[in-house]
Amino acid sequence: MIKVALFAEILIQDFDGAARTLFQLVDRIDPEKFCYLFVYGSGPEQLRNFQSIKTARLRLPVNDDYSMALPRLTKQRLYNQLDEFAPDVIHITTPSALGFFALRYAQKRNIPVISIYHTHFLAYIPYYLKNLPILEKPVMKWMMATMLRFYNSCDKIYVPTPSMLSRLEQIGIHAARMTLWQRGINLQLFNPARRNPKRMHQITGNQNITILFASRLVWEKNIQTLIEMAKLIDKQELPYNLIVVGEGAAMKEMQRQMPTAYFLGKQTHESLAVLYASADVFVFPSISETYGNVVTEAMASGLPCVIANGGGSADLVSDGITGYKCNATNAEEYLHYIMQLLEDAELYARIRDGALASVQQFDWETLAKRYFDDVAKLAGKKEAKWIGKAS
Repeated sequence: MIKVALFAEILIQDFDGAARTLFQLVDRIDPEKFCYLFVYGSGPEQLRNFQSIKTARLRLPVNDDYSMALPRLTKQRLYNQLDEFAPDVIHITTPSALGFFALRYAQKRNIPVISIYHTHFLAYIPYYLKNLPILEKPVMKWMMATMLRFYNSCDKIYVPTPSMLSRLEQIGIHAARMTLWQRGINLQLFNPARRNPKRMHQITGNQNITILFASRLVWEKNIQTLIEMAKLIDKQELPYNLIVVGEGAAMKEMQRQMPTAYFLGKQTHESLAVLYASADVFVFPSISETYGNVVTEAMASGLPCVIANGGGSADLVSDGITGYKCNATNAEEYLHYIMQLLEDAELYARIRDGALASVQQFDWETLAKRYFDDVAKLAGKKEAKWIGKAS
């Protein structure tokens, strides 16, 4: 039996793309081969039937949606619990206080570490420091140093896209530690058969074209550009409905600046699948994604995508073939491509069909098998370390 201690700030299944990715693995744990201990800040008191440790946490003032685990408040108790569990592998989701706590424990006990690169924190800095530009460079420098210290101490890092691999290597993360591991998708859930025009009419009360945006509503998703696009639609009196799915710290301000948009809040996967398949175009201006699950979900639902040419999402779309990529902050460019798609039925069908074909490769079963195979190999590496130490 291989024992894995997994450390995550947040273990709430549909909280965000990172959590959904993690639970795709959690749902596929083979109890005959693997035993998991979960250590986390935000989540249920007990994660299903797994061994669980919920730490003290502090809510972050910059974003009400997130909190930070504080493992050092109960350091000795956590060490004792971890020693009792005796993990063969440590899985750390993020280089946070909890992540570094787990890393130090792993180093002291000679335990190999695996991590999945979920969040490109460097892209967040300009949004959080937009009112304090003098701090941007020093904070960026500190963040890069933190990332190097953390990721160059991991034995294996799963990175979701080729461009993100290149970017991380450029800042100094060792290429030998990284491997391309893309995200899967539930093609039975997200597919064009979910289309239901009546659902859109229930929301809007009209038959107008519908543009969909789905994400956490936080500024680092470049939602200012979405706001500017909404203003252009209103100014030009275009017969478009703009539907916004998600919730977050920026929601109230978005509602104020986008009075004609329809805000649906957070939706279940089943409801979101219907919205994707029933809308006409998906727009996504974020450049802070390491991957962009919502983009592949939209593509699999037969929804043409107009996205930012930046971040990991850009690797998912072949410009002019499976969607369109825009200058991230150019609202006019997004609207230009949206109108081009909507005014040319042949182009629309070609882009939609190309996108549908491209996502068929994203299979969770294959990706999960690779993850568990790699965990098993790392467990063997721990044994080799201890044998070497003993000799």
